Amino acid sequence: MNIFLKKLSKILFLNFLIVFFFIVLIELFFGYWFDKDNLGPYMREHRMKNQPTIISFENGSYEYNYKRNYYGFRGDDVEPADIKAVILGGSTVDQRYLPAEFTITGHLNENLKNNNYDLKILNGGIEGTTSAGIIYIFKYWFTKLKNFSPEIILFYIGINENSVAPKMDTDRAMHDGLIKNPEIFEFIADNIKSRSLFIDSWRIYKFKYLPRKSFVKYDGVLDPSRENNFKYISYKTAVEIYDIEALKKKYGKKITAYLSRIDTLYEESRKINSNPIFITNIDSRGHAENLFIFNYSLIAHCKVKKYNCIDLAKKLEGKFNYWIDGTHTTKIGSNVIANLIMEDLTKFIKKK
Repeated sequence: MNIFLKKLSKILFLNFLIVFFFIVLIELFFGYWFDKDNLGPYMREHRMKNQPTIISFENGSYEYNYKRNYYGFRGDDVEPADIKAVILGGSTVDQRYLPAEFTITGHLNENLKNNNYDLKILNGGIEGTTSAGIIYIFKYWFTKLKNFSPEIILFYIGINENSVAPKMDTDRAMHDGLIKNPEIFEFIADNIKSRSLFIDSWRIYKFKYLPRKSFVKYDGVLDPSRENNFKYISYKTAVEIYDIEALKKKYGKKITAYLSRIDTLYEESRKINSNPIFITNIDSRGHAENLFIFNYSLIAHCKVKKYNCIDLAKKLEGKFNYWIDGTHTTKIGSNVIANLIMEDLTKFIKKK
């Protein structure tokens, strides 16, 4: 009996070695271990996501799946070479708490379709990212996308910029929105998962056919107490109450660094033959002094550099029901913002 067990153990061990050897060969020849364009550990939190989600509204709730495709954009799969337009920014672009059609991007695409423009904008927003993080998006995400050269890249930025130090910290910028996972062991694990043929194939299958069962729930019901305290500072009021030159001095170093990053984003866009368009951002406070001076400086910079810019913040007359929580827009707010952006976006499209 012992002899039989020893022989059986040897046979099983040899079979295991043979199978393991063939798996290694398949991985080496057909995996992505030596593929310079593989995303590896980058963007792992923002690819192949298929999360059932519920948001509550005043008149009920809405169920949808929050999806990010194989290449990291919100929505279904599309080849990078077929992408004509992209919008970038933080959570105010991503808007994972809203169905895709209710987001700013969704309303923009509906507008473009209704006006017979052969252009679809893909949502590349990442929660928590800043202009510093977007620079690393170009370096570690866009450079990995084969034949990626959209005609237009929209930058909807401003709200998060005050949090960026004047001297941009490399590691912090890469960790904006977890473009790179800061945990070393997860970084290694993410790299293996992205480069392994078998794991990547399983993730593709799971993304398409096995969405998560548990729901993420968001509360989209507007808080009446917040309405009572709603005070939106309009652009006209801001110009009257602020000493612009004093604000330039107060935020001078941050403004200089911000505009330098804008120049970098312009240059990175042109490297892939894309036309950048910068859009000023705003929240329910309206033109609070730090956001006001960042937006004011951006528009002035655009005029000097002859960049294409849309001063949404200046045009928007904010109302309470435009924001769910003070920063992130409702379906109504997203639609209003998309309409205001369209007024200038169509001019740039026609000009181009």
